[in-house]
Amino acid sequence: MDHAELTTDQVLKRDIPWETYMATKLISGTSLQLLRRYDHQPESHRAQLLDDDGPAYVRVFIQVLHDIFKEDTVEYVLALVDEMLAANPKRARLFHHITLAVEDTYEPFLRLLWNGNWFIKEKSCKILALIVSVSPKNQNGIVSNGEASNSKNPFTPIDDVLIGLVKWLCEQLKKPSHPNRGVPTAVNCLSTILKEPVVRSSFVQADGVKLLVPLISPASTQQSIQLLYETCLCIWLLSYYEPAIEYLATSRALPRLIDVVKSSTKEKVVRVVVLTLKNLLSKGTLGAQMVDFQLPQVVQSLKAQAWSDEDLLEALNSLEEGLKDNIKKLSSFDKYKQEVLLGHLDWSPMHKDCLFWRENITNFEENDFQILRVLITVLDISNDPRTLAVVCFDLSQFIQHHPSGRLIVADLKAKERVMKLMNHENAEVTKSALLCIQRLFLGSKYASFLQA
Repeated sequence: MDHAELTTDQVLKRDIPWETYMATKLISGTSLQLLRRYDHQPESHRAQLLDDDGPAYVRVFIQVLHDIFKEDTVEYVLALVDEMLAANPKRARLFHHITLAVEDTYEPFLRLLWNGNWFIKEKSCKILALIVSVSPKNQNGIVSNGEASNSKNPFTPIDDVLIGLVKWLCEQLKKPSHPNRGVPTAVNCLSTILKEPVVRSSFVQADGVKLLVPLISPASTQQSIQLLYETCLCIWLLSYYEPAIEYLATSRALPRLIDVVKSSTKEKVVRVVVLTLKNLLSKGTLGAQMVDFQLPQVVQSLKAQAWSDEDLLEALNSLEEGLKDNIKKLSSFDKYKQEVLLGHLDWSPMHKDCLFWRENITNFEENDFQILRVLITVLDISNDPRTLAVVCFDLSQFIQHHPSGRLIVADLKAKERVMKLMNHENAEVTKSALLCIQRLFLGSKYASFLQA
């Protein structure tokens, strides 16, 4: 059977030759007794054994994974551990019991991430993520296997474990080992461990945020909804970390989050996205971007729906108030500048609002026409038809409303760039480019006769 399609139940039906391992001194007599007592027993019986002597069984599992490399046996023990944790995730704390201080708890799982088949990789990842997520802490740092992280010992330091795990997870997001389960497994594990500061920093340093952003998209099937939820959970955890926020602010994360919250009916997905937006609201230009993406209207629509989660309702009210404050603080030209500087322009009302252009036309002169220069540069760097169409239209508006608009735009070499777009495959782009060129040739005196 293909190891990628193995199930835990299939693996647990195997008979492992524990006596042979004892005869070759790969396990001790005590380990053999514990394994035989636990092996192929009903779940209720196993649960009682773990309640009575959990750390002893965990020690045996770790020692087997450390000393035995036969694939069938490794798969079997990983399946035992996975089943044990699935039945009760709190059992992950057993791996940090004081009696295991002499064991290198993490090493086998970290090693198997890179060396095993898909079944081994997936189980090792899930187990490792769960046991590091409950690693006990004290005032001196993270406690690993009963020892402070700054103590001198021969075992794998917790920070190295987390960095190694993040590296493997990023590899899965780039090049999944399994076509269907690689990415969901990686995202699931990230959602478990991203609360750790060292995980956040190493994930951002590994350029991991850009690997998550494409996964933020509306979902329909149960499997894809779970992946979307866990992806958004990761983004929420990252929204508490400034370097990650800097990346989110310059990526397409925000419009994607808003698209998700507009279309999702799953309460848990809506809740985690709204909480993320609430966190990001006060960061840099993100509040202004939210207003431009019509988030206030989206929040109004969400508030009209019958949600049962009080935390969600409270977060919606808080987000609504924050957006209102943001609208008051930002002038329309501030919002326009932020849109241009981001290089992603859309047909927000200000572009076609003659009052906006009349009131703000002199603002374009600031810093030697900086915003106008950036606007023209966007024509060279953007491939988005909507953005190109809006830029051409805005240049035509500048020509129409500024007394020297025609000369300024010509001096900045915009004419050649716009003329190239008159043959663009997108009709919206060609229409705006044609209008811009017409106004450029006619000048402001006659440009008003040309309608968009």
